[in-house]
Amino acid sequence: MITETLDALVARLAEFDTAVEIGIGRRPVVAETLADHGLDVTATDRRVRSVPDSVQFVADDVTDPDPAVYAGADLIYALNLPPELHRPTLAVARECDATFAFTTLGTDQPLVPVERQTLPAETLFIARG
Repeated sequence: MITETLDALVARLAEFDTAVEIGIGRRPVVAETLADHGLDVTATDRRVRSVPDSVQFVADDVTDPDPAVYAGADLIYALNLPPELHRPTLAVARECDATFAFTTLGTDQPLVPVERQTLPAETLFIARG
């Protein structure tokens, strides 16, 4: 991730206290940077992934979520979230009354109502409702 993009993304997301990243994969840099900024960050993925010590990891599938993983989060976010996960992730965010922020894979358009925020080399979508 480009440093300018990372900095802008973290600046937008660092206003929250407790965050859950959906589908961390092998890209822990945002979760780690948010944790370095004082957020309590949990990362999820369907497969067990290695994350920095400052980030908690829980194996979970957002299409069949364990509500306990998301309880207390005020932010649920995802990077490069494929369209088929937009609605399930929004449902999880609504259930725990959290903000849902995400980026998509290139030209994919959001399948849920959003507000767009332009970042360097990226668009951050904030789901509404």
